[in-house]
Amino acid sequence: MLRSVEITVQLSGLPTGEGFHNVHWQERLELSLDCFVCQRTGRTTFFRYGQEQALCSADEKYPEHPTAARIAAFDVTDERERTTLRAVVDYWWAPFHDEKRDRTATALSSPPWVRLYLGYYCPRARQAGAFGIQTNVSRPLHEICSHCDRPLAISKEAPAIRLLV
Repeated sequence: MLRSVEITVQLSGLPTGEGFHNVHWQERLELSLDCFVCQRTGRTTFFRYGQEQALCSADEKYPEHPTAARIAAFDVTDERERTTLRAVVDYWWAPFHDEKRDRTATALSSPPWVRLYLGYYCPRARQAGAFGIQTNVSRPLHEICSHCDRPLAISKEAPAIRLLV
Protein backbone atom coordinates (compact mmCIF):
# COMPACT_ATOMS: atom_id res chain seq x y z
CA MET A 1 0.00 0.00 0.00
CA LEU A 2 1.19 3.51 -0.75
CA ARG A 3 2.12 5.64 2.29
CA SER A 4 3.15 9.29 2.48
CA VAL A 5 5.20 11.03 5.15
CA GLU A 6 5.57 14.78 5.61
CA ILE A 7 8.84 16.09 7.04
CA THR A 8 9.06 19.69 8.20
CA VAL A 9 11.96 21.54 9.77
CA GLN A 10 12.85 25.15 10.43
CA LEU A 11 16.22 26.81 11.00
CA SER A 12 16.65 30.32 12.37
CA GLY A 13 19.50 32.69 13.08
CA LEU A 14 20.70 32.79 9.48
CA PRO A 15 23.27 35.58 9.26
CA THR A 16 22.80 38.42 6.80
CA GLY A 17 25.14 41.11 5.57
CA GLU A 18 28.83 40.43 6.15
CA GLY A 19 28.14 37.06 7.79
CA PHE A 20 25.98 35.78 4.90
CA HIS A 21 26.94 32.21 3.93
CA ASN A 22 24.13 31.34 1.49
CA VAL A 23 22.84 28.44 3.61
CA HIS A 24 20.60 26.26 1.41
CA TRP A 25 18.81 22.91 1.59
CA GLN A 26 20.28 20.10 -0.47
CA GLU A 27 17.65 17.99 -2.21
CA ARG A 28 18.44 14.76 -0.39
CA LEU A 29 17.55 13.09 2.89
CA GLU A 30 17.77 9.86 4.85
CA LEU A 31 14.73 8.35 6.56
CA SER A 32 14.26 5.24 8.70
CA LEU A 33 11.68 2.98 7.06
CA ASP A 34 10.71 -0.68 7.12
CA CYS A 35 11.76 -2.25 3.79
CA PHE A 36 9.48 -4.92 2.37
CA VAL A 37 12.09 -5.75 -0.31
CA CYS A 38 14.69 -7.14 2.13
CA GLN A 39 12.06 -7.57 4.88
CA ARG A 40 14.04 -5.65 7.48
CA THR A 41 12.69 -3.04 9.89
CA GLY A 42 14.21 0.36 10.65
CA ARG A 43 16.40 0.59 7.54
CA THR A 44 18.15 3.84 6.71
CA THR A 45 16.78 4.74 3.30
CA PHE A 46 18.60 7.27 1.07
CA PHE A 47 16.55 9.71 -1.04
CA ARG A 48 17.42 12.27 -3.74
CA TYR A 49 14.78 14.59 -5.12
CA GLY A 50 13.95 13.73 -8.74
CA GLN A 51 14.96 10.07 -8.50
CA GLU A 52 12.18 7.54 -9.01
CA GLN A 53 13.40 5.20 -6.28
CA ALA A 54 15.34 5.33 -3.04
CA LEU A 55 18.14 3.07 -1.77
CA CYS A 56 17.81 0.82 1.27
CA SER A 57 21.03 0.76 3.31
CA ALA A 58 21.04 -3.03 3.66
CA ASP A 59 23.19 -5.15 5.94
CA GLU A 60 25.71 -8.00 5.72
CA LYS A 61 23.11 -10.40 4.26
CA TYR A 62 21.45 -8.02 1.78
CA PRO A 63 23.48 -5.54 -0.28
CA GLU A 64 22.27 -1.95 -0.81
CA HIS A 65 19.25 -2.14 -3.10
CA PRO A 66 16.59 0.07 -4.71
CA THR A 67 13.28 0.30 -2.93
CA ALA A 68 9.89 1.68 -3.95
CA ALA A 69 10.14 5.16 -2.42
CA ARG A 70 10.77 8.72 -3.60
CA ILE A 71 10.64 12.37 -2.58
CA ALA A 72 7.29 13.55 -3.97
CA ALA A 73 7.64 17.19 -2.88
CA PHE A 74 10.51 19.37 -1.70
CA ASP A 75 9.38 22.89 -0.82
CA VAL A 76 11.65 25.55 0.70
CA THR A 77 10.51 28.86 2.17
CA ASP A 78 13.36 31.33 2.75
CA GLU A 79 12.75 34.38 4.88
CA ARG A 80 15.10 37.04 6.18
CA GLU A 81 16.55 35.10 9.13
CA ARG A 82 15.02 31.65 8.78
CA THR A 83 14.48 28.88 6.30
CA THR A 84 11.79 26.18 6.35
CA LEU A 85 11.77 22.87 4.52
CA ARG A 86 8.72 20.74 3.84
CA ALA A 87 9.36 17.42 2.11
CA VAL A 88 6.86 14.69 1.30
CA VAL A 89 8.10 11.13 0.87
CA ASP A 90 5.97 8.47 -0.84
CA TYR A 91 6.83 4.83 -0.25
CA TRP A 92 5.31 1.42 -0.73
CA TRP A 93 4.74 -0.62 2.38
CA ALA A 94 3.56 -4.18 2.92
CA PRO A 95 3.25 -6.16 6.15
CA PHE A 96 6.06 -8.60 6.98
CA HIS A 97 7.99 -9.99 9.93
CA ASP A 98 11.68 -9.12 10.36
CA GLU A 99 13.13 -12.53 11.28
CA LYS A 100 16.52 -11.15 12.36
CA ARG A 101 15.06 -8.65 14.85
CA ASP A 102 11.88 -10.65 15.57
CA ARG A 103 9.76 -7.55 14.84
CA THR A 104 6.64 -6.93 12.83
CA ALA A 105 6.89 -4.17 10.23
CA THR A 106 4.94 -0.95 10.75
CA ALA A 107 3.84 1.69 8.28
CA LEU A 108 6.38 4.06 9.84
CA SER A 109 9.39 2.87 11.83
CA SER A 110 9.22 3.64 15.50
CA PRO A 111 10.81 5.90 16.49
CA PRO A 112 11.15 7.57 13.10
CA TRP A 113 14.51 9.10 12.30
CA VAL A 114 15.41 11.58 9.57
CA ARG A 115 18.54 13.42 8.45
CA LEU A 116 18.39 16.43 6.12
CA TYR A 117 21.34 18.09 4.42
CA LEU A 118 22.31 21.72 3.92
CA GLY A 119 25.11 23.40 2.05
CA TYR A 120 26.72 26.82 2.37
CA TYR A 121 29.49 28.97 0.93
CA CYS A 122 32.06 30.70 3.16
CA PRO A 123 32.94 34.11 1.66
CA ARG A 124 36.10 34.43 3.76
CA ALA A 125 37.60 31.06 2.81
CA ARG A 126 35.91 31.00 -0.60
CA GLN A 127 35.00 27.37 -0.03
CA ALA A 128 31.80 25.39 0.19
CA GLY A 129 30.74 23.45 3.25
CA ALA A 130 27.89 21.22 4.37
CA PHE A 131 26.11 20.08 7.50
CA GLY A 132 23.15 17.93 8.46
CA ILE A 133 20.12 18.26 10.71
CA GLN A 134 18.65 15.11 12.23
CA THR A 135 16.01 14.13 14.75
CA ASN A 136 18.17 12.38 17.35
CA VAL A 137 20.40 15.20 18.67
CA SER A 138 19.97 17.63 21.58
CA ARG A 139 18.45 21.04 20.87
CA PRO A 140 19.06 23.89 20.44
CA LEU A 141 21.81 23.04 17.97
CA HIS A 142 24.08 25.86 16.77
CA GLU A 143 25.75 25.20 13.41
CA ILE A 144 29.11 26.90 12.80
CA CYS A 145 31.08 27.42 9.56
CA SER A 146 33.91 24.89 9.42
CA HIS A 147 36.14 27.46 7.66
CA CYS A 148 35.71 30.73 9.60
CA ASP A 149 33.84 29.66 12.78
CA ARG A 150 30.98 32.12 12.15
CA PRO A 151 27.43 31.05 13.11
CA LEU A 152 25.38 29.57 10.25
CA ALA A 153 22.01 28.56 11.73
CA ILE A 154 20.16 27.44 14.85
CA SER A 155 18.00 24.32 15.00
CA LYS A 156 15.60 24.88 17.92
CA GLU A 157 13.32 21.90 17.27
CA ALA A 158 13.85 18.46 15.78
CA PRO A 159 12.44 17.81 12.31
CA ALA A 160 8.78 16.79 12.53
CA ILE A 161 7.66 13.58 10.82
CA ARG A 162 3.96 13.00 10.19
CA LEU A 163 2.28 10.05 8.48
CA LEU A 164 -0.17 11.46 5.92
CA VAL A 165 -1.78 8.34 4.47
